[in-house]
Amino acid sequence: MRSEGLKVAIVHYWLVNERGGEKVLAALCDLFPEADVYTHVLDGDKTFSFLRGRRVFTSFIQKLPWAVTWYQNYLPLMPLALEQLDLSGYDLVLSSESGPAKGVLTSAGTTHICYCHSPMRYLWDMYHGYLRSAGWLKKVIMVPVFHYLRMWDRLSADRVDHFIANSENVARRIQKHYRREADVVHPPVDLEAFEPSENRQDYYLMVGELVGYKRADLVVRAFQHQDRRLVVVGDGEQMALLKRLAGPNVTLLGRCPAAELRRRYSECRALIFPGEEDFGIVPVEAMASGSPVIAFGRGGALETVREGVSGMFFHEQTEEAVRDALDRFEAVEELFQPEEVRLSVQHFSVERFKGEILERVLRFECL
Repeated sequence: MRSEGLKVAIVHYWLVNERGGEKVLAALCDLFPEADVYTHVLDGDKTFSFLRGRRVFTSFIQKLPWAVTWYQNYLPLMPLALEQLDLSGYDLVLSSESGPAKGVLTSAGTTHICYCHSPMRYLWDMYHGYLRSAGWLKKVIMVPVFHYLRMWDRLSADRVDHFIANSENVARRIQKHYRREADVVHPPVDLEAFEPSENRQDYYLMVGELVGYKRADLVVRAFQHQDRRLVVVGDGEQMALLKRLAGPNVTLLGRCPAAELRRRYSECRALIFPGEEDFGIVPVEAMASGSPVIAFGRGGALETVREGVSGMFFHEQTEEAVRDALDRFEAVEELFQPEEVRLSVQHFSVERFKGEILERVLRFECL
């Protein structure tokens, strides 16, 4: 079957922010301009340019109180909500999975391909960490609810005809939790939006949502009592903690406009990436800007950062390990040339992503 003329639906978990998952969705929408989009919740106050002129359908979660801000609290209802979406008229369903999206019901003649950013980490590999940090009432609720959600998540994986993972790291998780094989297609990065700068400044940069597993607290602690400067871009639940930890050499910017973020990427000495990510688009954006990356040596960073060419790794999430990595970096900093760093990530382009997805669609449709 050829891709032309297919009736296509794209299912995305929720549309309340524009982050890495939404950049993948934008590329899928560009690849399939006639596709309808289904999601649990859409924030109508946000401008998602890739939805313009397109039919968008939401689940019944959208009609619940404060859905746009409380959507994560409605997680236990999302399996039921997905199953109420009528996708019976489509030839191809593409689910974009990080929150619940793949559990839709499709017809026997429909091919369902899941692009998996990750099996839901709060249900699987991060479950006990979330449980430890929860209050007693939340724990009482979490234990039975997450038990049910794990069973549903595993069973709903059988509704997918073909899995595509965003990294080898995620492909291993899919095999572990779902016992399914997955092709790997790395996410798209708009490389043309970033470029090196000749105006290098004397500070290190960290970018990301300020939540526990991204470990901004580790980096801020590592910069305590240091002469080195750190700029942190992002917001989230750890902001209050970081304000208490930050010394005069640490600047917390919160969220910033895209143009300022691009400038920060291109003028910093290096990006520090201390968390274990599924893939991690932030390091690729920094490297596309010519800036090397100092990353925790686990997860998706191992597939994007080239040791000694575009950055280096530390292998323990400790303050001492971060400081040691900074010392090692500064000893050879002049060896990291911006143009060479930028060239190392050229294969993560949007056009490469769309071509690889289309090749899989054509191949899977012919099976």
